[in-house]
Amino acid sequence: MKVGFIGIGRMGKPMALNVLNAGVDLTVYDLRDEPVRELVQLGAKSARSPKELAENSDLVQIVVVDDGQVEGVCLGHHGLFAGAQSDSIIAIHSTVTPQTVKDLAEIGKANRVQIIDAPVSGGETGAREKSLCYMVGGERAALERCREVFAASGSAIFHMGGLGNGAAAKMIVQVVTCINMLAAHEAELLAERSGLDFGALQKVLRMSSAQSFVAENWIHRFKQPQDAMESRRRRTEVFQKSLAPALELAHQSGLSLSGTILAESMLPRMMGIDDS
Repeated sequence: MKVGFIGIGRMGKPMALNVLNAGVDLTVYDLRDEPVRELVQLGAKSARSPKELAENSDLVQIVVVDDGQVEGVCLGHHGLFAGAQSDSIIAIHSTVTPQTVKDLAEIGKANRVQIIDAPVSGGETGAREKSLCYMVGGERAALERCREVFAASGSAIFHMGGLGNGAAAKMIVQVVTCINMLAAHEAELLAERSGLDFGALQKVLRMSSAQSFVAENWIHRFKQPQDAMESRRRRTEVFQKSLAPALELAHQSGLSLSGTILAESMLPRMMGIDDS
């Protein structure tokens, strides 16, 4: 299988590198030249546009930021659909709404291009450690064609059902994660005010009903206060954008996600970039 990869950022770069190291014929594309050059030096090929990449790929993996960017690389004269081979697969790993996935799938049908939504959880660390969790929506047969490639970066691959169900699962994962981040942040504040060592408290949390992955990894994997302010700001923006699909669906459905709204508004303070 020839694989194309779009989006060589903090998540995409280690994922693409894992695919390359698995011995797969890999072509990459990104608006930034530097990460593309790095992967080309390691053996990947480069494309000048999503269209050119699609012309040489049986599977295209997309790791960009949001719905708008996914649509941007798929549509238009230089987009993936303009060059995609018949019976090829486009796997959307980005956090998008289920409706975006379904809309693109309808467009893809005209060219016999199959869309699956395959968002991941585990972050940059999970990608580097090849321990990502994949949540896949779409036809099971399409997933099985991609499974070996996904396994290059993932330790768990779940088929969630029909098209859009992977995106829905990731949307919910982000809601739970960010609300847990709020809990970890407030636990840290209370520990400091009470004179408790937060590291010692984390050991208690781990063995109690308050245990959570976020609380256990709050300082070193989520908040990361040792990072430069710009890095922390970008991380905050990524988390905020990851909640957008859930908030949009809630708005359309008349749901009240008060905890999610609060977590989204508190993220700058939680990540240490807003002390107000």
